[in-house]
Amino acid sequence: MEAAVDEELPQPLRRDRDFGVFWVAQTLSVLGDSFALIALPLLVLHATGSVAQMGLLTAVGGAASVVAGVFAGVVVDRVDRRKLLVTCDLVRMALYAVIPLVWVFGPRIWLLYVVLPLCEAVGMLFSVAYVTVVRNLVGVERITEANGRLNATAAAAGVAGPVCAGLVAAWFGPAAAVGVDAASFGVSAACVGFVRFKGSTRPAPVPASGAGAGAVRRLWTDLLAGVSFLVRHPVLRVLTVLLSFFSFLTLGLNDLLIYHLKHDLGRDDAAVGTVFAVGALGTIAGALLVARVRRRLGFGPTWIGSVAVCGCALAGLGWARGVPAVAVLTAVFLGFGSVAGTCSMSLRQEVTPEHLLGRVTSAFWTLHYSAAPAGAAVLTWAAGRHGTAAVGAIAGACCVLVAVLALLTPVRRPRTDGAG
Repeated sequence: MEAAVDEELPQPLRRDRDFGVFWVAQTLSVLGDSFALIALPLLVLHATGSVAQMGLLTAVGGAASVVAGVFAGVVVDRVDRRKLLVTCDLVRMALYAVIPLVWVFGPRIWLLYVVLPLCEAVGMLFSVAYVTVVRNLVGVERITEANGRLNATAAAAGVAGPVCAGLVAAWFGPAAAVGVDAASFGVSAACVGFVRFKGSTRPAPVPASGAGAGAVRRLWTDLLAGVSFLVRHPVLRVLTVLLSFFSFLTLGLNDLLIYHLKHDLGRDDAAVGTVFAVGALGTIAGALLVARVRRRLGFGPTWIGSVAVCGCALAGLGWARGVPAVAVLTAVFLGFGSVAGTCSMSLRQEVTPEHLLGRVTSAFWTLHYSAAPAGAAVLTWAAGRHGTAAVGAIAGACCVLVAVLALLTPVRRPRTDGAG
């Protein structure tokens, strides 16, 4: 009898070999991203000394991600998702490897405006595919826990990544840090290739479309399928709108932090890496606690409270005059941002049908990030003219307003169609 009961219990995630390998792959991918997060803005700042150029590069990369997001869901719902993950890692490895090779002959800022948008577009494909395969690994009942663990260890990579990126940039230059980024994607691709998913990672085939206008109509229908599901779902519909404002206000945070530390406080690259590393500790804490907090408080209170705390932390960042204070506020922002992000991701995975998951994820991200690149450009431009303190305070207050508005919507409910 006891043996039969044991067989019915889900295997603990820490003993799931395939989840563990996937876990390592995702952590390595984030490790690479954390190097680029520091190295690319530093390349621009070292070559131009302009925070506006940093913001413009971030905006261009974000815009490419938004454009890719329009079509990412259609691609993810039509191809083998594991093969797509491997391909995306290999492509990013090749693209990022070009930067340190070219930088040997001197700075080429134009190259960053080519490579980063391409990498962001491929990264969007990877991100959508990554979200769709988690359910194949762990099942619906463990999605929030799995997302929390993935986010926590990805953030753990972020603890080492920014510190190492700052040190590598200080010793060998930011271009060398980009080279490490490229290598990490290669190892990640190899890990994903060894994962054995519990179900097929290739969605049910989409019926073939006719030529000409019929094919165009079919593509348009596919693109709108994810949007249609979001519009019909009362909570996802509101979340999409609220997160559009939140992303507009916060996408430029990394550039603001770097500019504040280097321009306002006069600190070096190693200090930048240290602040991001301490911030990642907050992400780890939030990701490890999110499943427990959500079970106790429910979806609505958890998400709304987290966004409100993020706003308060952002409002204080520009006024912080020492590196320790900046680091603590960054950790608070990223920690509660991790809680809010994991909750919203888990909700989408729980309530979306399998054959629509790619398109719904793509539509969700595309819609709520569509205004974010403009926000990054506006915030960094404003910081250059009016200072990070004023800009951070205004952006933080607006984030708190987003949380207040959520209290007037269905998002406030603890349970949302099975998302308790």
